[in-house]
Amino acid sequence: MSSSMMLVDGLKRELKARGITYAELARRIGMSEASVKRMFAQRSFTLQRLDEVLAAAGLELLDLTRSALEAPRLIAQLSYAQEEELIGDPKLLLVAVAALNGVPVDELVAMFALTEAETVKYLLRLDKIGFLVLKPNNRVKLLVARTFDWIPDGPIQTWFRREAAADYLDAHFDGEGEMLRLVSVMLSPASTVALLERLRQVADDFSQQHQADARLPYEARQSMTFLLAARPWMPEAFAALRRELNAPGQAAREPGGKPDGGITGAVRPAPAAAPRHPASSSARRSSR
Repeated sequence: MSSSMMLVDGLKRELKARGITYAELARRIGMSEASVKRMFAQRSFTLQRLDEVLAAAGLELLDLTRSALEAPRLIAQLSYAQEEELIGDPKLLLVAVAALNGVPVDELVAMFALTEAETVKYLLRLDKIGFLVLKPNNRVKLLVARTFDWIPDGPIQTWFRREAAADYLDAHFDGEGEMLRLVSVMLSPASTVALLERLRQVADDFSQQHQADARLPYEARQSMTFLLAARPWMPEAFAALRRELNAPGQAAREPGGKPDGGITGAVRPAPAAAPRHPASSSARRSSR
């Protein structure tokens, strides 16, 4: 994590500890709440603006720096071996995903074929690898960053594509809390870069909403899996009708010489401990 990211994350913690909301901060520094949220989301502060925020919060830069340095180091990604360990034991993966989604131990035991002793055993394994801290009364403190993600094309994402993707998409997406959009477009390289950045921001917003709702009682929430995907792609049925074939290994292209693009967005309620990041991270770069 960069120094600037550490400072901004430390500033967010200090504001929360002081009970200063984005709306209140915006009022104090003469900005709109939307602009303040964007400033924190993009981690984009001028020195003057940082001074204004520190003054509004009653903070000194030295105190903020000390807070950032003393904060626990949150992991943004597991190692390849750790993902393999998770995927090698379905119960361990279930407990890990349940912890990410804030599912209490008693609810997990009530829903799945797990005993409390088994669940605690798996939580201790996750504690050992630095994924979380198991506290008294089986409470859990996650040690993963808000931007935590599975390894691109790693064991978890491979498992999702092989075992879960077809099951996830096997729905009409017309029920309450469901939506599917499939859009095929032609974009310039610059527009493609801009689109991917917007999709990353959507995934990040989704993750932030997950963290905000984590304060609600468990029974007030439901599991939701959010899938984003975008890549140059042409359906095989279309490719079979092309007059000219590309050289082996090249992406299928439209007659005009430009790659066909595909963008998919889907959101669907899922079982209470359904994997969150395997679904959301296939957008490349969130669900409860």
